[in-house]
Amino acid sequence: MKSILHSLISKIDTFTEYSGKCVSLLVIILVFIVGYDVSMRYLFNSGSVAIQELEWHLFSIIFLFGSAYTLKHNEHVRLDILYNSKLINERMRLWFDVLGTLIFLLPFCVLIIISAWPFVMQAYIHAEISPDPGGLPGRWLIKAAIPIGFFMLLIQGISELLKKVCLALEKSK
Repeated sequence: MKSILHSLISKIDTFTEYSGKCVSLLVIILVFIVGYDVSMRYLFNSGSVAIQELEWHLFSIIFLFGSAYTLKHNEHVRLDILYNSKLINERMRLWFDVLGTLIFLLPFCVLIIISAWPFVMQAYIHAEISPDPGGLPGRWLIKAAIPIGFFMLLIQGISELLKKVCLALEKSK
């Protein structure tokens, strides 16, 4: 049973690590697109709505798909006053993480996935496009990033939960 759990954790972590590296490449692409957009607007007085929307879409994808990678590396923002207090030992921190994951992270991810799915389907069924002239078509694609990103965060949250429970149980012995 333990090897199955470790195998599952390893597969999830590997997927998250790989997707995080891919998303980091989007940051470089975004920098070049923003540089191009700024140059065109200020040097040639020629802006593009499609380019601006592409910037927003890339930023959204980076944020949504990068959240699981951030969780894996324990880099999310948290209130450290209590968490890093000298009154709390390592085992208690692990149980705080377990409770936080069970009470907040996992239910929130499930709620967003369930709530976003009809939003994506409606955009797909109606072939929603940008309301701006010259904007990007296929609005459902960027809307689909919402449930996908939160699904990635959900599975990484499960991986982190399993790791913390295993560690907490080991420290209890």
